Amino acid sequence: MTDDVVVIHAAVTSLECCLLCSDRVVATLDMSQNKSKDEEPFNSDGDYESLPPHVSVTTHMTAGAVAGILEHTVMYPVDSVKTRMQSLQPDPNAQYKSVYEALKRIIRTEGIFRPLRGLNITMIGAGPAHALYFACYERMKRSLSDVIQSGGNSHLANGVAGSVATVLHDAVMNPAEVIKQRMQMYNSPYRGLWDCIRTVTYTEGVGAFYRSYSTQLTMNIPFQAVHFITYELMQEQLNPHRHYHPGSHILSGAAAGAVSAAITTPLDVCKTLLNTQENIALSSMNVSGHLTGMANAFRTVYQLGGLSAFFKGVQARVIYQMPSTAIAWSVYEFFKYFLTKQQLPQEHEARPRPL
Repeated sequence: MTDDVVVIHAAVTSLECCLLCSDRVVATLDMSQNKSKDEEPFNSDGDYESLPPHVSVTTHMTAGAVAGILEHTVMYPVDSVKTRMQSLQPDPNAQYKSVYEALKRIIRTEGIFRPLRGLNITMIGAGPAHALYFACYERMKRSLSDVIQSGGNSHLANGVAGSVATVLHDAVMNPAEVIKQRMQMYNSPYRGLWDCIRTVTYTEGVGAFYRSYSTQLTMNIPFQAVHFITYELMQEQLNPHRHYHPGSHILSGAAAGAVSAAITTPLDVCKTLLNTQENIALSSMNVSGHLTGMANAFRTVYQLGGLSAFFKGVQARVIYQMPSTAIAWSVYEFFKYFLTKQQLPQEHEARPRPL
């Protein structure tokens, strides 16, 4: 196997484990539901499909938070590699040929935990960011679909809902992204999370944590629009009745992540430059102070590396995003299913029985 096939194989293995675990829990839940025969039948597929009207915002937020944390943590080492590979003028000791070679060298020269640096702030930000993200998406998708297509599935509604949800997500996640990427860089000067926060606040001001926000939105709005449209389109083909089906959620999520990641890589390169304020690259361009604005970032990337520079790290980005998005969707759909199975029988039992 080639180096990157090893990384992909490891990601696929983790998805298989997630799928197996989901199937076992679902089987247990179905067995427990089938034990009640004296009550009105509980149609799990129908109730799962009619989830938005029945389930509270808290359920969506809980499922979204768990999915978001797992999405960002499972493939985090590959994200660290992606950040370094997007460096416009990397240190000679931080030039890598492949994702696997980069991970191997980082662990050998900087320690086994180095690829996980910045994971703590990512987990702190991912929980609330994804809670808002999925809750907003579910509510807006249903509301817009009712208006646009009389309750049917609307690709326009999916795209708009995903874009609006992204604005909330990025407002929470952008400061975490800045800190994370600065700690991921080679020879990062920060001793830890709090040292990074204090140093950036003191030297660059609080605005530094939102310097890339406009670029992040410019990247993530089309990313999420493509992501949600692709996911829902795949679901129409693989799971037209919208039952809970782990395999279809994983495949749809992986496809959505790959397509959206590849398309938006140029914007991600610009975002990384704004977040890290790469000193060597900016000094070579005689940029004094701090680089701000998407237009300046685009110009700087092009002047330093031409068109090819906009696709630095695309391989690592796709390898990271495919399993991450697949995990996020499979975990989210599983938690929706699990929480619904727990909630709806309780509501059924609480209904007054006819005399």
